Amino acid sequence: MPPIRKILIANRGEIALRIMRTAREMNIGTVAVFSEADRTSPHVRYADEAVYIGPPPSSESYLNIDKILKICEDLHVDAVHPGYGFLSENAAFAERVRKAGLIFIGPSPESIEIMGSKLAAKQAAAKYDIPMVPGTADAIGDRAEAKRIAAEIGYPILIKASAGGGGKGMRVVESAEEFDAQMDRAVSEAQAAFGDGSVFIEKYITSPKHVEIQVLGDHHGNIIHLFERECSIQRRHQKVVEEAPSISVTPEIREEMGRCAVDVARSCGYYGAGTVEFIMDANRNFYFLEMNTRLQVEHPVTEMITGVDLVKEMIQIAEGKPLSIRQGDLNIHGHAIEIRVYAEDASNHFLPDIGTLHTYVKPDGNGVRVDDGFEQGMEIPIYYDPMIAKLITYGEDRQTAIRKMIRAIDEYLITGVQTTLPFCRFVMRHEAFVNGSFDTNFVATHFHPDSLSTNTDHEVAGLAALISAFLSDSSAESKRVQNEDESMRKSKWRSRRLAMR
Repeated sequence: MPPIRKILIANRGEIALRIMRTAREMNIGTVAVFSEADRTSPHVRYADEAVYIGPPPSSESYLNIDKILKICEDLHVDAVHPGYGFLSENAAFAERVRKAGLIFIGPSPESIEIMGSKLAAKQAAAKYDIPMVPGTADAIGDRAEAKRIAAEIGYPILIKASAGGGGKGMRVVESAEEFDAQMDRAVSEAQAAFGDGSVFIEKYITSPKHVEIQVLGDHHGNIIHLFERECSIQRRHQKVVEEAPSISVTPEIREEMGRCAVDVARSCGYYGAGTVEFIMDANRNFYFLEMNTRLQVEHPVTEMITGVDLVKEMIQIAEGKPLSIRQGDLNIHGHAIEIRVYAEDASNHFLPDIGTLHTYVKPDGNGVRVDDGFEQGMEIPIYYDPMIAKLITYGEDRQTAIRKMIRAIDEYLITGVQTTLPFCRFVMRHEAFVNGSFDTNFVATHFHPDSLSTNTDHEVAGLAALISAFLSDSSAESKRVQNEDESMRKSKWRSRRLAMR
């Protein structure tokens, strides 16, 4: 394959910037696309070229395949990187890119299609004797048979949509009496979210940990894993805190889980960057969950502990080059933690809190990384995921990484919207997180909105002090201008009154 000279990033915000920075280091030109809502976004200014793609709704902009391909043609683009979300796991998009004579920086359409169906993924992985959660091997067609299987594996069970993710089309069934009602809800939700009402059932692991393995594969049949990430702190089945490595994974489990992840990738002829997800029960038995055929939001923690630039590897793989590293070259160095800074109100069921970033000051210092796509004064659009940034800390061990994260959270200054920063600070200081006894039920078990109130006075005082310091240089000038404006306004008002007499 010829070298890539110009990449269009079919995405927005922090992930678009993340990809562009590596591309610039590789002397590759970049093209940004942007909706009306993102016209002033940093990724638009950073790119070598930027093209308006449509109105704010993603269906009219970031999901418009025809427009994206037309821009590629007009600007003589060589390759497309989809980032995550939007079109990143759309097999039809990958195929359209390929048919247009462009390079898709990701896996083949065939791999995306297989792993995009949880059932097809399980069937492919089963050839390699990967441990599976007990359940149905196919989509439920006979409800009576499904009830029989549910009784056989034992309640509680989990009804899951075959397509999609993000917790949609997923229902826990505690007893046989609930089966029909929960099945109807799961099918309806899956049909509405993915256009596919196919569902299957699994044994519900009551206190699981969510552990995933990063994999890389090339066009020459080489596949490696880059160790695990712990992703159990979630709300609404979506991750908020991730770390690498996992406090719960022993060297023996890591080796076996890594082997299974590589085999899952091999089962679909995978190349590019991908993530194989597992759940682990209280006895540290792990089971294959699914494979994400894209770059993950939480990829920075893997980069921090391995020193590997995953985006660079993706680009080189897309150029047809063999992997630059082998399994034996990889070692875990230190510990990394990532929190997702969402514009959400944790004290109000994590509901989105859209608004303007009146104050936005990022933390800094040794071992602190911020991947974001916003600046002070910008609005958080209502049309997209409300994630503002990813805050990552790195230390020589887990305790150091946690301490750095608490310090970084305290220094992260955001006003104008509620964020998940207070919740993440609560997590970092909670005994269950510190000692590793947490699982995916952390929010339900340990968190209550009142949990944040104990720190409110301290945080407000600290915030006020930081804002005061941040604005101190300009406060005197601001008051002078305000006084002059007020004096002028009053003078004009008096003049108008005199003229009216």
